[in-house]
Amino acid sequence: MTRINAVPGEGPEDAKIMLIGEAPGKKEDETGRPFIGRAGALLGRALNEASLSREEVFITNVVKCRPPDNRKPKAKEIKACRTYLLEQIDIVRPSIIVTLGLTALQSFKDTKRMQESSFEWVYRDKKIKIFPTYHPAAALRGSKLAKHSLFRTMKEVKRFMKQQNHHIDENSL
Repeated sequence: MTRINAVPGEGPEDAKIMLIGEAPGKKEDETGRPFIGRAGALLGRALNEASLSREEVFITNVVKCRPPDNRKPKAKEIKACRTYLLEQIDIVRPSIIVTLGLTALQSFKDTKRMQESSFEWVYRDKKIKIFPTYHPAAALRGSKLAKHSLFRTMKEVKRFMKQQNHHIDENSL
C-alpha cells in the first residue's frame, strides 16, 4: 500500500454543487482532505471570484486514494472507486457537478478529449447539469487555457444557480 489516508471528500451533505477531481495529491494523502494543496488554493480562488465558497460545495475525487508516484489512476482503480462516487452522488443529490479534468469528465461521458460545454446527465431519474473544466493543476503547470476555463466555469455555475433560483447564501462569502 502506498497511500497514507483515503480521501473520501468533504462538504455539506445537501450541497447543490459537487466538484469532482481525479485523485488525491501528496498534501491530500497526508491529511485525508481533498484539494488542500496548491491546486486546491487555485480552486478556492476560482470559487471566490465567482462568489461561491468552499463551505457550500461538496468536493471529492473519482479515486479516493493517491495513486503511486502521483500517476493517473488506472481503469481498475477508477472502477473500484465508482461505487463510492455514485453513493456520494446519491447522498448529496447535487444539481450541478463540476468535473475537474478529463479523468473526472470521463466518469460521466465517453470521450477522449477535454470539452468545456455543459451537458445534462441523468442519474436515478434526476437530471444533473455537468460543467466540465480543466483541473486546477493544469493551470498551475502554466496552461492559460486551463486557468481561464476554470475561472470561467465557476462563474457559469454561479449564473446557472441563479437562473435555477437555487439559494446561495451571499452572507456566507
